[in-house]
Amino acid sequence: MSRTVPSATPSRPLPKSSGRPNQLFRNLNSKIALTPMILVAAVVFFGGTIWTVIYSFTNSRLLPRASFVGFDQYERLWASSRWIISIQNLLIYGILSLIFSLVVGFVLAALMDQKIRFESAFRTIFLYPFALSFIVTGLVWQWILNPEFGVQGIVRSLGWTSFTFDPLYNPDIVIYGILIAGLWQGTGLVMCLMLAGLRGIDEDIWKAARVDGIPMWRTYLFVVIPMMRPVFITTLVLIGSGIVKLYDLVVAQTSGGPGNASEVPAKYVYDYMFQAQNLGQGFAASTMMLLTVAIIIIPWAYLEFGGKKRG
Repeated sequence: MSRTVPSATPSRPLPKSSGRPNQLFRNLNSKIALTPMILVAAVVFFGGTIWTVIYSFTNSRLLPRASFVGFDQYERLWASSRWIISIQNLLIYGILSLIFSLVVGFVLAALMDQKIRFESAFRTIFLYPFALSFIVTGLVWQWILNPEFGVQGIVRSLGWTSFTFDPLYNPDIVIYGILIAGLWQGTGLVMCLMLAGLRGIDEDIWKAARVDGIPMWRTYLFVVIPMMRPVFITTLVLIGSGIVKLYDLVVAQTSGGPGNASEVPAKYVYDYMFQAQNLGQGFAASTMMLLTVAIIIIPWAYLEFGGKKRG
């Protein structure tokens, strides 16, 4: 009598856990330790930002007061020639600083990447200005660009008596004198960031380019630079933050002069809040600076991170 063997039923696979609870409690001690710092930063940043925006609509003078006047402070702000000059100066400084910092920094990094002798010494020399404060840099370049005993004085003492180079005393080009000091201090950091990015490129890419007979400049332009996109983004963020908060160099070199020729928004805010004792006008100017940064950052962040999530 044959016995019927029951067929084995296939076992159902267990549902996979999403793993989110485990990720949530991963490194729990570190997250708990960071919570106070995150809360303080959020309160200080967001709370201070909201407070500044609200009081920019008031007629606050020496002390904040809830006397709302609508958009009067903003109308006065954009009717001020001093504010318009500061915006123009910041645009000129910002655009030229971005271009020259990236170009000069990348060229220096490409030269350093050729395994030259005394590379560490050259790196130290180029990076050393970044270790100085902006006040020290501004004072140094104020002496260098002084027409009496600076570059102009030295060249004239050599016989070229008609030579003229006094950017800090010429209202038409004073912002370029400040730009020279800013590039001297910041280009070394850009060079180090670019050099770190170049050292991260696989050596096989260079070998393949040489085998295919691709010129070096085409390899840099079409292969290396696209691969260094994260490095360029980091560098742009660092340069951009330095541009927006430009203040120390201006105060150390020109104090906003001649006249208001080298005025910048950060100095405008400081002068109105702490010298003119007009908090409402200073809050309005700082809010406009915040709005400008947001207009640039928010679309970039959406394209950079929102696109990845959709993908």
